[in-house]
Amino acid sequence: MSRGGARGVVVVGGGYAGLTAARRLRRRLPVEVPVTVVSPYPYMTYQPLLPETAAGTVSPSHVVVPLRSALAGVRVVTGSLTGLVRDGRVATVATSGGDTLGLEYDELVLAVGSVTRTLPLPGLAEHAIGFRTVEEALHLGNRVLSRIDLAAATTDPAARRRALTFVFVGAGYAGVEALAEVEDLVSRTLRRHPTLSREDCRWVLVEAGDRILGQLPRRLADYVVDRLGRRGVQVRTATHVVRLADGGIELSGGAWLDTDTVVWTAGVVAVPLLRRLGLDVDRLGRARTDEFLRVADGVWAIGDCAAVPDLHGGSTCPPTAQHAVRQAGRVAANVAATLRGRQPHRYRHRDAGAVASLGLGKGVAELYGVPLRGYAAWLVHRIYHGSRLPCRRRRLLVVLNWLLGSLARDPVALPALESPRSPLREAHAEQQGA
Repeated sequence: MSRGGARGVVVVGGGYAGLTAARRLRRRLPVEVPVTVVSPYPYMTYQPLLPETAAGTVSPSHVVVPLRSALAGVRVVTGSLTGLVRDGRVATVATSGGDTLGLEYDELVLAVGSVTRTLPLPGLAEHAIGFRTVEEALHLGNRVLSRIDLAAATTDPAARRRALTFVFVGAGYAGVEALAEVEDLVSRTLRRHPTLSREDCRWVLVEAGDRILGQLPRRLADYVVDRLGRRGVQVRTATHVVRLADGGIELSGGAWLDTDTVVWTAGVVAVPLLRRLGLDVDRLGRARTDEFLRVADGVWAIGDCAAVPDLHGGSTCPPTAQHAVRQAGRVAANVAATLRGRQPHRYRHRDAGAVASLGLGKGVAELYGVPLRGYAAWLVHRIYHGSRLPCRRRRLLVVLNWLLGSLARDPVALPALESPRSPLREAHAEQQGA
């Protein structure tokens, strides 16, 4: 089946698309055809549940799936792709242990995902919090809780105001859901602080475009603006960030906000690796594919890193989990067909719609053109994402957590989480100085 019978298939990327593609390939190909996954992390993160991870309604350990557990019969290499010899079909990989591997392949699938889109803004890297990883989600929740504790303890009105001002930059799904879930977290937490109230908090959502949630119909986006407004959230569209500093952020028009917490959710771009590999990329850095998901002879691309023609809409498919999982299934079938000398099939999928959580019991969705709001939309959100986790045990744990723990959860800030070595260092310093 494969050239020489031993090269097999290499999947680069252990995210949702890469894991699904590798799993489907293992099912479709004979056991003697090797399937290898290359990923910088030994686990997959289910990113749609990161907002609830930050809010404490989903455990961080439940949104990560160990690749070796999920991919029986698949070789997992913890490392990063650094080079590609397409003529010789060899992928160069730098492993986490410092070694360099040359992985020969018959077919290679790029599923390297995307990274946070950044801008050359003063103070961005130093003072903003990203929101693409489980570590960042955990940090955000802990940061917000620590700010509440600070505000409750200080007698300085300016310090309290700064601690309780939360700014989210970017009003796509990630930004809106993260803000809504964290605002819910704060509302629950404030019940334990009699000296604080929701009116003490300031929430600001900043969007450079003229509207939020651009992938939703405007009527639903307007509904979200109204719902957030009722919760005290200021939505500032057509607004740019000028700079960030310790203790604040400057917006276009000269507005300055005193804040300790700026969350950067201003979209994603493809990983720079694709340009370095010499692939044909679009303006967002995504590898251009044909309708079969093929980039070049022996190379395929799926998910956020791929600019795949949308055969229904005429442009390219949006970078959503909905497309990623379906592209993974199609690329597995096409790679298997190619190895057997058969013709691949075109990737075709019509969007089923979109869904977003706005906090516990609140949401917005559009399914096949039918708008949903409030509890019904939130329920669809939970059913959909609760069923999409690629691990039966974690699906069960998440659903049980939702059923039993959401209303009773009582999170607390863990200061040592931000600097885990501090307690030991402080104890050492005190004892040596005694």
